Amino acid sequence: MDVHGARLLVVGATGEFGGLVAALAADRGARVVPAGRDAGRLAAVARRVGSPSPLAFDAYDLDRCSALAALAAEHLGGLDAVLVTVGAVAFGRAQDASAEIEEHLMAVNALAPIAVLRGALRAVGRGGAVGAVTGIVVERPTASAGAYRASKAALSGWLETARLEQRTRAVGVLEARLPHLANGFAARALAGVPPRLPAGSDPGPWAGAVLDALFAGTDLVR
Repeated sequence: MDVHGARLLVVGATGEFGGLVAALAADRGARVVPAGRDAGRLAAVARRVGSPSPLAFDAYDLDRCSALAALAAEHLGGLDAVLVTVGAVAFGRAQDASAEIEEHLMAVNALAPIAVLRGALRAVGRGGAVGAVTGIVVERPTASAGAYRASKAALSGWLETARLEQRTRAVGVLEARLPHLANGFAARALAGVPPRLPAGSDPGPWAGAVLDALFAGTDLVR
């Protein structure tokens, strides 16, 4: 599937990484609908990608999350691909994590993306693609990130099952297990202090790699 002319929904486009993907897709000729929580940032991204129909949502509103793809398809006259880039992180030893933080991580990193993608699978036609960002933490445990890893692993497991189910429809299901990126994500933790991390990777090339993989029908980027 070619990016040029494709109809793409980017959920989490108000974040650093999602904004990069949305802008890159627009620059390559895709028709992009951005979705995000922050109204000011969402308006700015919409202007950047030339979208007259940005979609606001909150991760705790799962009904709204599951409706995003259908709304984007209505605006675009159909939908070819959906990418979910939302995420939140918190740090702390397993015995010290609060139930409130654990619930928030599971809502933002697993339940909301799953709801979006559930709706996306109904809206994207045969030969289309859906995908989401998890993280290398899924396969490489990191001290003080147990709750974060658990939420991303939940999404990873859902993606693996969806990929198996969608083979008969030739719908690609991408998982992007990104490394630590130099975009300030860890510094914006909801709680705790980040452990010592390797130098962050430049997010630009990764945005390109994820966009390419989504439209190539790739299963995994890491």
